[in-house]
Amino acid sequence: MKYVMATHNQHKVQELQRILEPLHIEVTTAQLDEVEETGATFAENAFLKAEAACKQTGMPSVADDSGIVVDALDGAPGVYSARYAGEDATDADRNRKLLNELKDVPAEQRTARFVSAICVVYPDGTRIDVEGVCEGSVAFAPRGTDGFGYDPIFLVGEKTYAELTPAEKDAVSHRGKALRKLAECLERQHGG
Repeated sequence: MKYVMATHNQHKVQELQRILEPLHIEVTTAQLDEVEETGATFAENAFLKAEAACKQTGMPSVADDSGIVVDALDGAPGVYSARYAGEDATDADRNRKLLNELKDVPAEQRTARFVSAICVVYPDGTRIDVEGVCEGSVAFAPRGTDGFGYDPIFLVGEKTYAELTPAEKDAVSHRGKALRKLAECLERQHGG
């Protein structure tokens, strides 16, 4: 079965394809209108994007909304993770801003988690919602060269996401966990 991914982020598409490919689920992208993420939660934003993509393409649509939630910042950046340092900020800009805001926070108080909410919307109106969470902490400086976004500063154990191989990251990441839940739902739905 073919699904359209409601994202302009190629890194997310690659992660989705890696995890869903064994189920013979093809993930494609389409030129989609930008959706304003007005939801108060990751799940609400994922639904807004999936619903819009489904309406535009007439295909089952998958959307992810994810971000980093930092306890010392009362949950920020949260749903604003992508826009945390402004609309045109780079990943490095966002990481710099977050590290600067935590500069006086000791290691034991730098707890954080990555959250991924994934929503699938079908043309008949049915939907699937799943969520994955990865607990960790914020490093004091960027480390590693793999990954994207906040990966160089998000620690899982002794390594940042950016220091993990794609397979290692998929095994522990918020998106990997959410996609495995989604894969289980899709397998049940498709009788696999």
